[in-house]
Amino acid sequence: MNYFILLTDECNLCCTYCRGKMFFMSDESPDKVTIDDTLPCDFGLSLKHLYSFLSKDKDAVLTFYGGEPLMRSDLIREIMDNAPVKDFAIQTNATLLYLLESDYLNKFKSIFASIDGDRETTDNCRGFGTYDKVIKNLKKIINNGYGNEIIARMTVTEKTDIYESVRYLSDNPDFSFDSIHWQMDSNFWSDFKLRENFCGWVKNSYNPGIRRLVDLWTDTMKKEGRVMRWYPFVGTMQDVLLKNGSSPLRCGCGVNSYSILQDGNLAPCPCMAGMRDYYCGHINSDTPQSLKKIEIAGDCINCDILNFCGGRCLYSNLTQPWPPEGRRAVYETVRNLKFAIEKNSVFVKEMIDEGIVSLNQFEHQKYNGCEIIP
Repeated sequence: MNYFILLTDECNLCCTYCRGKMFFMSDESPDKVTIDDTLPCDFGLSLKHLYSFLSKDKDAVLTFYGGEPLMRSDLIREIMDNAPVKDFAIQTNATLLYLLESDYLNKFKSIFASIDGDRETTDNCRGFGTYDKVIKNLKKIINNGYGNEIIARMTVTEKTDIYESVRYLSDNPDFSFDSIHWQMDSNFWSDFKLRENFCGWVKNSYNPGIRRLVDLWTDTMKKEGRVMRWYPFVGTMQDVLLKNGSSPLRCGCGVNSYSILQDGNLAPCPCMAGMRDYYCGHINSDTPQSLKKIEIAGDCINCDILNFCGGRCLYSNLTQPWPPEGRRAVYETVRNLKFAIEKNSVFVKEMIDEGIVSLNQFEHQKYNGCEIIP
């Protein structure tokens, strides 16, 4: 099982699609959701209870999460020294990586570094100078011996040219990422009325950009014999090639992945911290095997692309912060991805038959926090 542990709610950045929205959003969450405002800022339970819970899962993978988890680098060290888990990972804005010594950094199976594209795209959303700090820190950890997976963790907005941004990160003159995934800033906040250009951007920029990216991804296989680990493509193409049929929620939350909150409660997803009605258990009283499973409901159930999509996002499925018009636009992005993947699967199958690439090259760690359906 994969577990995300929320070490702190504090963060040293104020990104426009995250904390920055709190300054102008009058309603932080939909009316139908009751938020527990007593959730502490920092993880406050005895670590012995955490270790006892994790010890009951022989395949436990623990991912440090926040806020910005490196603001509690002291807690990261203590947990990494003692937690009985198979692997560690971290999702970070990567500006504070220098706070951890190489002995700890090099133990991470995956480092998810938040970066949105080139310097201008990243700094516009994350703050001036962020891009340079991230690249500098990533270069340093490589020089200090880090040899595992570094994943570019993009957030995509109407200001993003998805084609140019993914291509840039993949062939970055400063630092090239072998692994990339992205999350759309959509259907999360109750902000659809403020997003006048969203539907037009989806139709005229994002969806065409995705089709171009899938074509580029496929062409690279043919020319170079390699499968770039762009998670939204690798995950879906693998299922199409293997004819796996119906897909569960592709992030795994509430089934294969849970979030350990600051008070010890377990939520299906880090985004659902405080949504007590959907808690799945507590580390003091439950085992990994006894956790409640939370599944997709509502209008996703009868959707014509459910088998491909799996429901996209449990949080937005349950809360529905956007009206039908906005949800339809998000649906179109998934439908567009499905079309592009299925169209190109014909060429990929031919390349497999010809020995240019193999099915093994599409293998990836599932439920690790990467967005398969952005």
